[in-house]
Amino acid sequence: MQALESPLQRIDVEYEQPACSTRHAWARVPVEPGPAERAALKEKIARLLKEKNAVMVSHYYVHPDLQDLAEATGGLVSDSLEMARFGRDHSAQTLLVSGVRFMGETSKILSPHKRVLMPDLDATCSLDLGCPIEEFAAFCDAHPDRTVVVYANTSAAVKARADWVVTSSCALDIVRALKDAGQKILWAPDKHLGGYIQRETGADMVLWQGSCIVHDEFKAFELQALMAEHPQAAVLVHPESPADVVALAHAVGSTSAILKAAQTMDTNTFIVATDKGMLHKLRTLNPGKTFFEAPTAGNSATCKSCAHCPWMAMNGLADVARALETGVGEVQVDKALGQRACLPIDRMLTFTAALKTGQPTAGLVPHLGAV
Repeated sequence: MQALESPLQRIDVEYEQPACSTRHAWARVPVEPGPAERAALKEKIARLLKEKNAVMVSHYYVHPDLQDLAEATGGLVSDSLEMARFGRDHSAQTLLVSGVRFMGETSKILSPHKRVLMPDLDATCSLDLGCPIEEFAAFCDAHPDRTVVVYANTSAAVKARADWVVTSSCALDIVRALKDAGQKILWAPDKHLGGYIQRETGADMVLWQGSCIVHDEFKAFELQALMAEHPQAAVLVHPESPADVVALAHAVGSTSAILKAAQTMDTNTFIVATDKGMLHKLRTLNPGKTFFEAPTAGNSATCKSCAHCPWMAMNGLADVARALETGVGEVQVDKALGQRACLPIDRMLTFTAALKTGQPTAGLVPHLGAV
């Protein structure tokens, strides 16, 4: 059977990172299939997953169809680390990763013996784009006395240059432990998340000046206006957002923390400052509650709440089917690079596992130095 092709429309992405030489970016977005094609594609993907001994993992920010399909076929919807950990521990020998490129790379690093496919290898991330390895390595070389801590939203090469890889769910705990051990931090790439961690922990940190093009657009003034319209609402903010937006939050945290807050806080109304792809899971898990998107612009703008990653939007049903059927979109990571990048990831996994089980973590934060 011939693979179903997805029509594409290319869009230019307004993008500029002061920390590096990257100045232009683009994304292409699949055209939404009609009802009949959509149903046929879902059925085809479910069949191919079984035939190929494959499992599908999707990020919270991709299209709701891809989130629902992952769960319906025995896969997972989660953040990037849990996607990679789930894929590593699952018996399937092929992982279909719906997300952006660094997520596929992380899955391949943790599962080098498995085949990792993505719907579109050009789906990238502004944090990854904004932290090229050559410029980042020079930044590290300029601060040789600092422990290098990088966010998961980075390339395999940048991870390989780090002492630690962290996610937004464990960054505070790890940086606090490093500070308690007397270590000074070099942080990359997100300046807003780095600034939040610095304020919360008091750690001595130098920050790479990258940002997420989605979270960077949230506006505190407009958020205050929306809060005035809905005084009963709790504000949930991802820490990749600017500091003045974080300051207005009732709860700050990772995607998983935002989900937990929505389920446990004593209110039925929320304003959410993260990628609006997250709203699907929030509404699914909390059917009796109301969720508003935090504003990214004023009333005169064409789009008042535009918080959606253009590269997450590149993931479509037709491309998932095509990847499974033909093997196109396979993620490749150099073996030696992957082995080096796995070290700081394993360090994080060991630390978080100890933290979860109440084991001591003080001995898990040596200054090893990047190699």
